[in-house]
Amino acid sequence: MIAPTRTRPLAVLAMSALALVACAPGSSLPPAATSAAPSAAPVRTDAAALGDVTLTVWDQEVRGGQAAQMKQLNAAFQAKYPNIRINRVSRSFDDLNTTLRLALSGNEPPDVVEANNGRSSMGAFVKAGQLRPLDAYAQAYGWKQRYPQSVLRYSSYSADGKLFGEGNLYGLPQVGEVVGLYYNRAKLTELGLQPPKTWAEFEAALAKAKAAGQVPMQLGNLDKWPAIHVFGTVQSRGVPADQISTLAFGRKGASWSTPENTKAAEQLVSWVDQGYFNKGFNGQGYDPAWQAFGKGEGVFMIAGTWLMADLHKALGEDLGFMVPPGAAADAPPVATGGTGLPFAITAKSPNPDAAAAYIDFITNAEAMKVLTDTGNLPVADTAKQSVPAGAQQDVFTAFGTVTAQNGLVPYLDYATPTFADTLGAALQDLLAKKATPQEFLTTLDKDYKTFAESNG
Repeated sequence: MIAPTRTRPLAVLAMSALALVACAPGSSLPPAATSAAPSAAPVRTDAAALGDVTLTVWDQEVRGGQAAQMKQLNAAFQAKYPNIRINRVSRSFDDLNTTLRLALSGNEPPDVVEANNGRSSMGAFVKAGQLRPLDAYAQAYGWKQRYPQSVLRYSSYSADGKLFGEGNLYGLPQVGEVVGLYYNRAKLTELGLQPPKTWAEFEAALAKAKAAGQVPMQLGNLDKWPAIHVFGTVQSRGVPADQISTLAFGRKGASWSTPENTKAAEQLVSWVDQGYFNKGFNGQGYDPAWQAFGKGEGVFMIAGTWLMADLHKALGEDLGFMVPPGAAADAPPVATGGTGLPFAITAKSPNPDAAAAYIDFITNAEAMKVLTDTGNLPVADTAKQSVPAGAQQDVFTAFGTVTAQNGLVPYLDYATPTFADTLGAALQDLLAKKATPQEFLTTLDKDYKTFAESNG
């Protein structure tokens, strides 16, 4: 599932795009089965030779730049392949989630759909045999060269739907997301500081901001999930990326109760003790928090790229964004992040070749330029895009750098179907000093191990 972590921003901003589509007649691939491996049959990539086809497309690209990119790309695709007509059905994110499960279980589902890539959606659809594995198309179109593995794993499941982050490929996303460090350039200048190059410099900047009477870091955690991003950022400074991935993808045999995770929890509590967050942060909502930052209340804020459009509108050239710094200036970049909803092909579609051609078209290099021009963050070729200097360029550079070096680590709430609620509530207790770091991690382990052991 996409936890509240992403669904709230997706409902507000055009910085993360999601889309769905459907496919057409005449493919050489047989319908996929629930636990079948990707078909070894040859696939047809000449979309113009597929005959007259109607692809039914379901998407939720209904806002701003999201709608603009889909309209432009669909028109370009139909101009290039006049034999393929796109029957587009666009719905809001919530409406799509509500109706997609029923549609996929029917006899005539859409051909191409945007399927929420978490366990409760894509994982369940894979388990039910309702989505087609795309590995044969990935090989034919070179998708695994287009996308780094750190991105592809967000659309990968074992054939039985149990393992998330490995196995068959079931979809391709258009847009990317990364959680980083927003900062107010003007406030840093007032404090005589530069954007931090190391984690120690970041903490020193927080201390200096506090001493100067500024709000060091803005946070609104009433909704519980925002602190997940803050903890994930702190965690990834000291816990190896592969260990975070193991935990976030719910693998059996791992544990949250480790010295490294304990240290991360302790550091988060120390920030509370030192007054680095705004007063009443646990009772402040997410929207009021980022709006306050946009009004100049706060030197830093840990949040995702989906806030860029609104924050840039509020702060203009004073807004900066960066990958959270590591222990050393030359440390490999690591950041929490993911993708927008991936486009998938339904198992009952009679025309997967046409559907795959469509997915390839809306995710190719030219499509990434269209996404950029319409105000979205493309998930591939990000660093190659030409954007104005400033915050938008900062975001593109950050995401491109992290994904190119496989430094993107999963959202922590992916770990189990109930982990978003468990982790969010546990973090509120931790930050309110109602639970010790050890008690906090024990709570996480209880949910995690119950799921991981039964899911093996």
